[in-house]
Amino acid sequence: MARTQTEQADPEATPDNGKDSGTHSSGVRSASGSVFYGIMKGLDAQSFVPGQRLVEVDLAAQYGVSRNSVREALQRLAAEGVVELSRNKGAAIRSLSLKQTLEVLDVAERMTGLLAKSAAQGIADGHPPASIEQALRELTQADKAHDTEAFAAARRSLYRALLEASGSQELRRLFPSIQMPIVYAQHRPATLQKVRMRDYQAMSDAILAGNAQAADKAGIAHVQNVRAAIVRKHEEASA
Repeated sequence: MARTQTEQADPEATPDNGKDSGTHSSGVRSASGSVFYGIMKGLDAQSFVPGQRLVEVDLAAQYGVSRNSVREALQRLAAEGVVELSRNKGAAIRSLSLKQTLEVLDVAERMTGLLAKSAAQGIADGHPPASIEQALRELTQADKAHDTEAFAAARRSLYRALLEASGSQELRRLFPSIQMPIVYAQHRPATLQKVRMRDYQAMSDAILAGNAQAADKAGIAHVQNVRAAIVRKHEEASA
């Protein structure tokens, strides 16, 4: 199954994030692609939540596609680890335990540091910085407007820009498989967007300066800060 880097090149998104963008050569998105990206974006918007059952006939009506297209989309989502398929219970958005969440974050920490480092090296080698700068402006605007949907879209744009700057085919292949869309859909500490915006700025500053070592540290620190926010929320809920 080809990864969906074009819109899911984001360990935090879908990602809203290649080799398979879900569109035909004409630029028109396929029917199954519409369902796939609709569900991924719905995780950001909380119109789909972890543990939620996905009923084929309802999705077909919602997206105006055939049930065969829905099944194809669900198979793609299952291959990405976003949906769990059961012969008896059908399809449902995957739900993570705290242990599973921390395991995802362990992987994301290393991969995000590597991506930031690789992107900084790309900038130092002459890759144009415009797409990173534009994504950062969009993130800042969305943050100030408290626009969750726009923030998610800008976040996806930032990670796509970083993957492009890195020039690494292995990162483009592996990065989208990290289950951050589920992590963020399931764990939503009130402070999380503020943490992410601060971290994206610090990481982007290091990358745009071409400072690979600082970018690596900033990328790792970002995921560590996300982990701390999630663990703190869990501890508060348990108390």
